[in-house]
Amino acid sequence: MTQTPLNVIMLGPPGAGKGTQSGRLAKNYTVPKISTGDSLREEVTRSSPLGILAKATMDAGHLVSDDVMVALVKERLSRPDTDRGFVLDGFPRTVPQAKALDALMAERNRGGLIALQIIVPLEELFRRLYIRRICAACGTDAAPGTPEDAVCAKCGGELIHRTDDSEDVVRERLRVFEAQTEPLVAYYQSGSAASVFFKIDGNQPLDAVTGQIREAVERAAVKTKVTL
Repeated sequence: MTQTPLNVIMLGPPGAGKGTQSGRLAKNYTVPKISTGDSLREEVTRSSPLGILAKATMDAGHLVSDDVMVALVKERLSRPDTDRGFVLDGFPRTVPQAKALDALMAERNRGGLIALQIIVPLEELFRRLYIRRICAACGTDAAPGTPEDAVCAKCGGELIHRTDDSEDVVRERLRVFEAQTEPLVAYYQSGSAASVFFKIDGNQPLDAVTGQIREAVERAAVKTKVTL
């Protein structure tokens, strides 16, 4: 009998902890974590045409176009390591992207989606974004609570503050999120094609958030007939 894949998407504003929790979830269930943000930053580091365009957009606090994001995700989901499922971090961010993902899932014919929304108060988001650092060499986010004199745990590179985490840009990013991404929550809450939706309290210690996410996934797996 063919196993139904575990297909998860993480929703939430910048600073909500999607990257950390997506990594933990993917590792726990042995499926790939697909971070569109990391993929775009890799293109920026390579100074590819896409990277140059994306850098100007991200530095201004705006979202990269739907067409570019959908093409990036479609290519990634075509790889064989996603046959058992995936955890998507940073996609979809708009309703058109969500509808495009529904179409991709229908093409794959490999199960539905589990949508998890991580909720964090605005003032806590500001605090997290101001102290967040990223590796200058490989683009990996530093774990919360990393000491100031630490280096990147992945490659040993220097940890720096992201260019898109200045006060003005942070405010703009959160404004863009509220205007363009909040309708996405309504889309999944109302029940998009073959999806289930859960809200997660992200204003807790990391392990508590991880536990709540795992409980939600286990409940969703029963509804979507996923074998964990």
